[in-house]
Amino acid sequence: MTDIKAIAAVSQNGVIGKNGDLPWRIPGELKWFKKITMGHIMVMGRKTWDSLPGILPGRENWILSSTLKAKKGIKIFSSFESALNEAGARTIFIIGGGQIYSSLLPQCSELYITEVQQFVEEGDAFFPSFEKDFTPTETLEENKEFIIKKWKRITS
Repeated sequence: MTDIKAIAAVSQNGVIGKNGDLPWRIPGELKWFKKITMGHIMVMGRKTWDSLPGILPGRENWILSSTLKAKKGIKIFSSFESALNEAGARTIFIIGGGQIYSSLLPQCSELYITEVQQFVEEGDAFFPSFEKDFTPTETLEENKEFIIKKWKRITS
């Protein structure tokens, strides 16, 4: 069975994106993102893919899109179900954007949420509400710029 997790950096007012990009540049948070996703599959939407500088090395870059054309170093899927079939028993990290998080959060067993200690004006992509379905289990890092917490799905 595939282990599905989501990872996101979220401002204090729920923003994850602004004008097609991250609203901040926090080197420590990006370093942590690289460390935890290394060696795994990252699933993202086309807009998130477009915001990246290119292929993120050391990880499989899988994009959900019905319009993107094939490109060396990435895999494109028209549905998450087809990506799941190919993933087998490996770990998938959902890395954005807002629409992808909203549709796939119900399938996630864990969340890694970086609480960015900023309010972002005029954000245009938001992380969905998740607190009623997940509980924080561990604080992984905390400093003046951000707090990283691991959340597990509440089982009924």
